[in-house]
Amino acid sequence: MVDVERFRVLLEEERSRKFELLKALRSDISSVSLARQDSNVDDEHDPEGSTIAFELSQASALMSQSQVGLEQIDDALARIAAGTYGLCAVCGVAIPEGRLEARPWTPFCVNHASGRS
Repeated sequence: MVDVERFRVLLEEERSRKFELLKALRSDISSVSLARQDSNVDDEHDPEGSTIAFELSQASALMSQSQVGLEQIDDALARIAAGTYGLCAVCGVAIPEGRLEARPWTPFCVNHASGRS
């Protein structure tokens, strides 16, 4: 039997970290965007332009990943509330505790995580 309370605490801690990361990324994106507005940057011809575009692209990608991670955590917390946490969403088999320790937000057992049936 999985210690659901322990995983709830882990998920809530990870959720807080994701929120802080999202806040920092939004701040970074805003800062870079403001710096870009205040300058006459031509991404194609200015040597700094490609750096700014790259920074924005990276921060945006990290932000998207963090938002997806936050959704997965929220879904896992909803499964805890519903009493289905630790059971595979496909076959209903208990997810091994080691897998939950590595990925506490996972809704799938090892077989279904990789798309196998």
